[in-house]
Amino acid sequence: MTPSTATPTISVIIPVYNGGEAFRRCLSSLAQASPQPLEVIVVADGDTDGSGQFAQDFGAKVIRVPTSGGPAKARNLGAKAASGDILFFVDADVEVHNNTIGKVATTFHQEPELAALIGSYDDQPGAPNFLSQYKNLFHHYTHQTGSEDASTFWGACGAIRRDIFLAIGGFDPSYRLPCVEDIELGNRLKSRGYQIGLRKTIQVKHLKCWRTYSLLRADIFYRAIPWTAIILRDREMVNDLNLNLSNRISVVLVYTLLAALIAVWWIPTAWVGVAGLSLGLLAINASVYQFFYQKRGFLFALQTVPWHWLYYFYSGLAFAIGLVRHHWQTYQPTISTWKTVPGNLLAIEQRIFASISRELVGASILVSLVIGNSF
Repeated sequence: MTPSTATPTISVIIPVYNGGEAFRRCLSSLAQASPQPLEVIVVADGDTDGSGQFAQDFGAKVIRVPTSGGPAKARNLGAKAASGDILFFVDADVEVHNNTIGKVATTFHQEPELAALIGSYDDQPGAPNFLSQYKNLFHHYTHQTGSEDASTFWGACGAIRRDIFLAIGGFDPSYRLPCVEDIELGNRLKSRGYQIGLRKTIQVKHLKCWRTYSLLRADIFYRAIPWTAIILRDREMVNDLNLNLSNRISVVLVYTLLAALIAVWWIPTAWVGVAGLSLGLLAINASVYQFFYQKRGFLFALQTVPWHWLYYFYSGLAFAIGLVRHHWQTYQPTISTWKTVPGNLLAIEQRIFASISRELVGASILVSLVIGNSF
């Protein structure tokens, strides 16, 4: 296919709930974009801090929702009101670069086969505290090293052709929290044969300030557990971004390391295993730590190591929780029917745990084979 003669028009869609100063910076960055988008549509999702009024004063087209229904529903409302060829979704806590809009339009103009694209956070996060720098830089690294043939969509900096978005049904509004509605949309796009591109030069600055509680809550309950549900539902785990093979091996190594540390209480020589596993984790993730070192120096990179290993720990834990929930929900209708018959209920419980065990054992054997063939 050859590019069309006309550059596609861009509708920027921003869901916001009490966006505060970060939202003001988001709109200010859009005002400086060159070229300008066709329109900026803000969906004020039950806000109580005047975000909707601020967007209206800014000149955006504002859709007001009295009670918050979540970003998925808000983005869908914005998409229905949009008139541009391309829907460019950004979060209320990001700043676009001056050339971001132009790069989105040019990419779709030059790649007519592309249904959607995602970008990347830049390497200059807005919040100065360590956790914010670590989390957002790690996100930048993950996207900058990902496959350009993307396996998912991303609502913080993602664009899609309007006709395709509407034809596929938009985001799933059953996700009421800022969750994995974008990943779920990406899975539907890929399953129907649409092409999604990761274009690494299309970047935005993330302004969010992460703290320990907010980071763990978001990573575990808003991302990892519901993402596991999607993986198990679709029975597909791609080798890309957060799910690449080295990350999966690292999860196994972290849990093996934890077991070795516990074993030290009874078997002092287990320290040899602890040392070997620690070196293995450092080696398999060397490129990540080299990235942190280049961006922020040795002390910063050193600080990221325990947080990075903690990330693997709770990612594995979240997957296990998601696995149990998946199998419980799978057998729940049968359990409800047979719950008055203790013998049958016991048989179902045994089937659930046998199925979980088979999957865990199979995954362990696969990872063991991969590790064995890597050394």
